[in-house]
Amino acid sequence: MKRKWNDKKVLILGLSKSGVSAARYLSKQGADCFITEAKPLQDKDINLAKELEQEGIKLETGSHSEEFINDSYIAITSPGIPPKSEIFKRLNEKNIPIIGEVELAYLEANAPFIAITGTNGKTTTTMLASHILSSEYNAPSCGNIGVPPTSLIEQNPDYYVCETSSFQLATAPSFKPQIACFLTFTPDHLDWHGGIENYFKAKTSLFADYKQPAYAVFSGADEKIYEFSKHYTGEKYIYAKELKKNCCYIKNNSIYFKRIKEEEIIKLNEISLVGEHNYQNVMCAVIIAKLTGISNEHIKEQIMSFKPVEHRIEYVAEINGKSFYNDSKATNPEASFVAIKAFEGKKLTLIAGGRDKKTDLTEFCKDYINKYVTTVILIGEASQRFKENMEKNGFTNIILSNSLEEAVDTSLTLSNEIVLLSPACASYDMFNSYEHRGEVFKEYVKSKL
Repeated sequence: MKRKWNDKKVLILGLSKSGVSAARYLSKQGADCFITEAKPLQDKDINLAKELEQEGIKLETGSHSEEFINDSYIAITSPGIPPKSEIFKRLNEKNIPIIGEVELAYLEANAPFIAITGTNGKTTTTMLASHILSSEYNAPSCGNIGVPPTSLIEQNPDYYVCETSSFQLATAPSFKPQIACFLTFTPDHLDWHGGIENYFKAKTSLFADYKQPAYAVFSGADEKIYEFSKHYTGEKYIYAKELKKNCCYIKNNSIYFKRIKEEEIIKLNEISLVGEHNYQNVMCAVIIAKLTGISNEHIKEQIMSFKPVEHRIEYVAEINGKSFYNDSKATNPEASFVAIKAFEGKKLTLIAGGRDKKTDLTEFCKDYINKYVTTVILIGEASQRFKENMEKNGFTNIILSNSLEEAVDTSLTLSNEIVLLSPACASYDMFNSYEHRGEVFKEYVKSKL
């Protein structure tokens, strides 16, 4: 239910996409909006700052002043600001409530949300579900995917298909989607959450008793999630596992859906996405589509016409018999697992490395590098630790490279048939973002054609 925002002072934490979107939305509703950004104003944001000023939105950079904080009705936070931050502490001391932009959109929107969370697979599943639903509804993808849901409110969509990160869920106390999906769970963002159990609690808050979704969708392939689903008391659907009812699974090289009666949806060889993990994403999206009333015919057509997500096992080009794939979105080892395994049986050159998240590399080296990779080319700050861990686990076909471009040049001298950029690391040592890293990779590979 929408609040009345006239003349209310709203504090926006961070000059992020979501923060700017929230400020613009609330300003149009009559709120007096103040954006406070701890970092100094960047050159790339100068024009944005001028636009906000013209729209009557106040902006400060380089600090969080008392002038901006005092007398705020509410604070809307950007996802990257951790709860243990100094600004959260100051707001809590002043009893100023803090919510995220997804929570704000949920409270203001007139249409139901479909929430998709998990450590990996969120973006592909969100975009695929939106693509399928778009055959019969206005159902844009939004959230952590890069489109703030508050920017869509005036469009009056039928559904918000919302990728939701653990950061966003941690600041969404009343967020109750119609359909909530939990895809995968592996250690990530542990510093932000203060440990793995807090991270799991943030993800599972979507399914808390006090805000149960109408339908919950769980992975049957992820042991921890499947175990959690057994104790969930609401209406639930399981994918990647055949059960007596309410499931989606693979059988005879096809994907089937079963509520009570079994229905064949699509054959695996009709799906353009690569790898077992993507079949799981498809199964989750099929359940979402069935729960929203999409016909089997439209589901199949939309899956067949779906193009893979940029930076996630994205085909780039073939050069001298070598196929290049951009998986820059793999910013942790677990994300790289699925990309590496997708090319099982092929001679694979893996380009990895970047800013080290200090995650345990034992499984990465022992169960994936050793089994599926022919050559590893390492770049970035993490190179030495990755090299040491690979050698400790018996893998020695390692090349150190000074840049991503040099890594591509080196890969062209090797006889392997697949070249996969799947860094298993953050990008911020050499690039502005994983998107920037992926674009540099694609542009340089195409320059070699």
